Amino acid sequence: MKIWINGDRVEIPDEVTTVAELLSYFQLDQKVVIVEKNKDILQKEFHATETVAEGDMLELVHFVGGG
Repeated sequence: MKIWINGDRVEIPDEVTTVAELLSYFQLDQKVVIVEKNKDILQKEFHATETVAEGDMLELVHFVGGG
């Protein structure tokens, strides 16, 4: 399935069907991540039930420490 992530067209496996699975696929499931799907910010409690479909546009923002 092809979706947009942070402005880039990305192909992900068809078995990745929810936002939570997408975060796990990209190894972001243990980080604080803000997810915007099709211009709507998703609350974390909906990541497990919000589906991902062909052509969806997602913005994933996670925080990186350093100094």
